[in-house]
Amino acid sequence: MVEATEKKQGFFGGFLTWIERTGNKLPDPVTLFVILAVVVLVVSWLCSIFGVTAVHPGTGKTLEAINLLSKEGFRRMWSGAVTNFSGFAPMGIVLVAVIGTGVAEKSGFLAALMQKMLTGIPPTLVTLIIVFISVNGNVAGDSAFVIMPPLAAATYLSMGRNPMVGMFTAFASVAAGFCAAVVLALTDTLAYGFTEPAARMIDPAYAASPAINYYFLIASCIVLTIVGTFVSEKIVAPRFAGVDLNKYGKVDQKALTPAEEKGVKYALRGLAVAAIVIVLLCLGSDPFLGDPAQGGSITSANAPFMSGLVVTIAILFFVPGCIYGFVSGKYKNDKQMFADITDAFRDMAPYIVLCFFCAQFTTYFGWSNLGVIVAVKGAEVLKALNFTGIPLLIGVVVVSCIINLFIGSASAKWAILAPVFVPMLMLMNMNPAVTQIAYRIGDSITNPLSPLFYYFPVILGFARRYEKDTGMGTIIANMIPFSFWFTIFWLIQLVAWVMMDLPLGPGGAIWLS
Repeated sequence: MVEATEKKQGFFGGFLTWIERTGNKLPDPVTLFVILAVVVLVVSWLCSIFGVTAVHPGTGKTLEAINLLSKEGFRRMWSGAVTNFSGFAPMGIVLVAVIGTGVAEKSGFLAALMQKMLTGIPPTLVTLIIVFISVNGNVAGDSAFVIMPPLAAATYLSMGRNPMVGMFTAFASVAAGFCAAVVLALTDTLAYGFTEPAARMIDPAYAASPAINYYFLIASCIVLTIVGTFVSEKIVAPRFAGVDLNKYGKVDQKALTPAEEKGVKYALRGLAVAAIVIVLLCLGSDPFLGDPAQGGSITSANAPFMSGLVVTIAILFFVPGCIYGFVSGKYKNDKQMFADITDAFRDMAPYIVLCFFCAQFTTYFGWSNLGVIVAVKGAEVLKALNFTGIPLLIGVVVVSCIINLFIGSASAKWAILAPVFVPMLMLMNMNPAVTQIAYRIGDSITNPLSPLFYYFPVILGFARRYEKDTGMGTIIANMIPFSFWFTIFWLIQLVAWVMMDLPLGPGGAIWLS
């Protein structure tokens, strides 16, 4: 890709090309994760020797750096290698989703659907739609990381555009804009679950709702959609100019055949039926997909609908893909269909190998307590700077960004930081709602830049389906523009909101009084 864009470019474009080249000179990602795992082992040993500790602000418990080079650490690593791998959450989500998306893609359904729907629509408008849906992807939980990149890639390819641009645009929008949404999602509930107890350390009567950031996040969707579209079209897409699309299996732009037209029609009908069935399973006082412990709620964390969302999405891809394949004549029997599913899994083989080593590294990092210690120390540094007002909020964003590079779980980070930041800002007359949104901004914008992020291997695996030699440098170079401009405009929005004293959501004022 770098060679294809050897043309006059500005400073920023040249910087991204340097990042890509430098990053791709690093060892293979598998080797890199092995190296990082060794680094964690050595650092855990050194921190243990020097007695590095931190006090968890929520529990008051002293956390010590755990030496993984000890005999006990060695035993733990040796016996836990398999369970580390099998318990690596992103891998299970990806492989289940592939059952559905594999059929939808390999049968030709996605390409045919995109060709039928997008004919005559300006490419920029398609990008805007992809960015908007992706930014709202957290409504579907982590499934969006698995569904949107390959779907966007297929969409771009069906339009005669580079699929890598669509893939990177979707992933960056899902990851860097993860907290924004036009409807309340589980992420709002999870964040508020740590905010309220932290606020009650100062005000025992404090009570609000998970909607305290809702107005701000709706506006964020609009801002990030516009910014993301601009970045994709004006910064990322030109970097892929001149690449021969034929090597990606470029979709023939000729009109669909009558059999393909019929296949799309029946596939959409099948999709509608599948969706109706799922909706029916969510209705009633005690629905099949509801959580009986929460009065039948389908949105609680333990509800089958939410915990099995990836299964739902896999079904909604599998049904129309299967119907299209048989109606269009692509499949003559079930053996051909399952051969396509097998082929889709074969495409993910490099990703599965990568997951094994990534799982070991992330698990070692968690066992060592290094991530938690970094988070606590970072919060202490911010507190010691004695910032106030808007500079303090920006400081919360920056610290959250940095810590986000080391700890993937949003709830784990906020469990550590909320007991520090929320009371601290409340004593400066700032509502917990504004502290929470500052954290959530920082927790989102560096997601696509961190190799420690659970879904970084996912986008690397997807990219290698099109470009076999894609390295971490290519991923990071194409994520930086999104993270950079999302940061700039999100901070502008936050500062403007504070200066105009606008409510962040129901019960979410800027100031306490």
